[in-house]
Amino acid sequence: MGVEVLERPLPKPTTEDYIAARLLEALIEAKLAIEFLSRGGLVRNSAGKAFQAWRAFLAALLRLELDKLLQVAKTEEERKWLMERAVPRVPTSRMISLSQMLEGGIGYSGLSFVTAMALNLHDYQYNGPDPDLALSKFRDRQEAAVAVAGLVRELANRIENLKQRIKWSNELENALNELRKAIK
Repeated sequence: MGVEVLERPLPKPTTEDYIAARLLEALIEAKLAIEFLSRGGLVRNSAGKAFQAWRAFLAALLRLELDKLLQVAKTEEERKWLMERAVPRVPTSRMISLSQMLEGGIGYSGLSFVTAMALNLHDYQYNGPDPDLALSKFRDRQEAAVAVAGLVRELANRIENLKQRIKWSNELENALNELRKAIK
């Protein structure tokens, strides 16, 4: 008895649905980062979750501002890369340059600075603390924990500021409220 499988492509999510899904992902990952911090010994895991939260947030911003970014892009190749690679994948190696595009071309102040901190946390996740600061930007777990908490607060504030610009749902509101409670 075989099951007949219909080979139909899945419908593509709307821009609004994609942005909402990535923001929800960012909020959930950020809450996990805070929960891991509260458990004490999970700072490296927390750093990874904070990084993933910021990356999901960038994906949402890139999609929200795609039309403006396409106007800022200098070549057709760059436009194609933005649509096919940058928005759906947010490559780690290009997060700073994408943040700078959102800053300079669109007006999101301080984005590349926060992205640099997220990348430092990503590095810490893999390399751990380093008293000599050769492999990690953090000397110890406490420095990394402070950075995680700061990144999560910044993320919550920036998502809060997007409420009027996107399709805001009860699910997003609840996730933001849960994150705010966890931060306190």
